[in-house]
Amino acid sequence: MTSDQIIVSLLTLLSLAGFVLQPVRYDIVAMLLLLALVLTGQVSPASAFLGFAEPAVTTVAAVLAISKGLQTAGTVDLLLRQLGGMRGKPRLQVGVQTGLCAGFSAFMNNVGALALFMPVALRNAYRDKYSPGRALMPLAFGSVLGGLVTLIGTPPNLIISAIRQERTELGPYALFDFAWVGLPIALAGLAYLMLGERLLGGARSGKPAVPGPDTGDYVAEARICAGSRAIGVPIRVLEGMADEDVTVVGLFRGPNRTLAPPGEARLRQEDVLLLEGPPDALHSLVEAAGLALTHKEGEEDTAIEEAEATGLRALVAADVDAAEAVLRPGSPLIGRTVGMLRLRSQYQVNLLAVSRQGRRVADRLADIVLRSGDVLLLQGVPDKRAEAFQALALLPLAGRSLALGRPRHAWLAGGLFLLGILAVLFELVPAHIAFAAVLVAMIVTRVLRPDEAYAAIDWPVIVLLGALFPLGEAMEKSGTLALLVETFSGPAAALPAWALIAAIMAACMLLSEIMANNATVLLMAPIALGLAQVAGVSPDAMLMTVCMGTSCTFLSPIGHQSNTLVMEPGGYRFADYARLGAPLALLCLLIGTPMILLIWG
Repeated sequence: MTSDQIIVSLLTLLSLAGFVLQPVRYDIVAMLLLLALVLTGQVSPASAFLGFAEPAVTTVAAVLAISKGLQTAGTVDLLLRQLGGMRGKPRLQVGVQTGLCAGFSAFMNNVGALALFMPVALRNAYRDKYSPGRALMPLAFGSVLGGLVTLIGTPPNLIISAIRQERTELGPYALFDFAWVGLPIALAGLAYLMLGERLLGGARSGKPAVPGPDTGDYVAEARICAGSRAIGVPIRVLEGMADEDVTVVGLFRGPNRTLAPPGEARLRQEDVLLLEGPPDALHSLVEAAGLALTHKEGEEDTAIEEAEATGLRALVAADVDAAEAVLRPGSPLIGRTVGMLRLRSQYQVNLLAVSRQGRRVADRLADIVLRSGDVLLLQGVPDKRAEAFQALALLPLAGRSLALGRPRHAWLAGGLFLLGILAVLFELVPAHIAFAAVLVAMIVTRVLRPDEAYAAIDWPVIVLLGALFPLGEAMEKSGTLALLVETFSGPAAALPAWALIAAIMAACMLLSEIMANNATVLLMAPIALGLAQVAGVSPDAMLMTVCMGTSCTFLSPIGHQSNTLVMEPGGYRFADYARLGAPLALLCLLIGTPMILLIWG
């Protein structure tokens, strides 16, 4: 091996370890790799950031923002309303929800499609009294399957198309080129999910992990009387006087009412506080601060344990309520403690509880380090809460109504998106130009605000893609790619075509379970193209193999963002994914291999 090959190989291995172990977020790992390649002379400074100019990167960003526009405009509202006629038919509900989610996922971001249907699935489960675990994992898997069908269904498809254009003389893929293989896999997978839900076992019949905005705590009113130790102290100091977590969710001062008051606000005599927390903690705070519990006129003070109002149902403010939201991968809250957040001062919302794996976290609220997939219970005015959800990359679960946005824009948003699809379908303009134009049109026509468009883009994914594209150049320039192909050429040439296709697809499936599937595509596609020449297999067959393999991630909650998002609200354990997902992955392998050879071989 030459010195350049050693450097590129070591940096690639270190980055793979970073993607798997995640000492820092995956986009930071990709940027560190890019900078290391530049500093070691493997990538020139002038071309270091050319990966961000790749059409695939632009298309991914545009489709993510367009998905938000379709959601905000309420384009799918009419279709979702049809689900209301399936009351009392759980199996039909699960099947239709999953099928519709897969259909939308073929033309919009997978997670965006899942976000549309998760509140609907939860509402139906709560209404008809069956576990959300019966519906959510099939829904997540359906969103992944739908992405196999079109060019814009998932980022790996766009990356593969860009690699085909750059490394072969065949040009990019058309919009529905993926459907020849992806559609049979998706249809077979959806049929399996309809029949295979019983494999979920306990998750299918268990209690809902998030049954609604009820933490099991009590809400009480307390008045700051003369001589109280709370006079003149900030709210955050008062909250710290309790033995456990107590939150001041409301402050009433004369005719003024402040919901989610800031922690720095100093208290005065005769202030009335609305307190939420466990009974023992409320007792300790009332005694420690010298507060007086309030009561209805004509009634005597009673112990908090005897209070009948639990959770947030006792809030006297009619215009404030609570809602659950899942912490999405890439949220700025991940890795931070609750105590570091300033939700009340910045967003006027209270964080009341954090749930993980179906249980409220036992640590003090301020000490909890938030993770992807955690369910947060936020209380506040709906408009402020919605702003917090958007800014903090939270996926709301409590939107049990079907009012999904601004209906007056629904037809306009759908029409603009349809025009973009037709432009790509008839090859009038390239995909990145068509969907960038659709996004600009949505903003100009006020279907989508500019800040909503920027917030909808998954910037860590964009950074990952832009930073990793130069890796292929470095591997080819240094001869590392040729060395890898030579290493595997012997076994590849000895295998029949079907075995080689199956082996590469299985390898991509397994790699995508432990690292980002976008990174897997960028790593495996050049190697697969090199092996195609050695084994005498069509380049298209190998590219489709990598594409389908990296997208069929059903074995764990970390294989795909959709899998992660349903783990907590569905009450799943790690093993539940393999129980339902392993047969589905095998089905994809058994159908994908012959279809790839038949169509692209």
